[in-house]
Amino acid sequence: MAELRTAHLFTLTLEVAGMQPVGATPAGDRRVGLVAGGRFQGARLSGTVLPGGADWIMLRPDGATTLDVRLVLQTDDGAAIGLTYRGMRHGPPEIMDRVARGEPVPPGSYYFRTSVAFETAAERYAWLNRIIAVGTGERPPSGPVYDVFEVL
Repeated sequence: MAELRTAHLFTLTLEVAGMQPVGATPAGDRRVGLVAGGRFQGARLSGTVLPGGADWIMLRPDGATTLDVRLVLQTDDGAAIGLTYRGMRHGPPEIMDRVARGEPVPPGSYYFRTSVAFETAAERYAWLNRIIAVGTGERPPSGPVYDVFEVL
């Protein structure tokens, strides 16, 4: 197989409830973003993001930001799905400063990618337990938005 193919699973929109600063650790500046909720919408599954998730964000000394997120999704038909992702966001300093200030910037002006995994006990969504997924992100002022894709 010479190249990867993907299929869009859903668009994920998160609501952030605030940040808990941890501070300048040996690895970088750590803060925890609290997820208040959100929504995901796709052809095969849709629903809400339950409150209580978190993003363990690290601003590294090289200017890149790493993400380590854990969420619980609830599908419109009532299934619970654990979603975890690790990600990387970086770009020109002037663009990343605007993102940090909450200003809108074109998503193509910086790099924002994630590696996504699922975990569920719901039989109708058991296929999620056996796939690899990736995402592309953007950080508008209202909160993070991701397009999540199944790697075929």
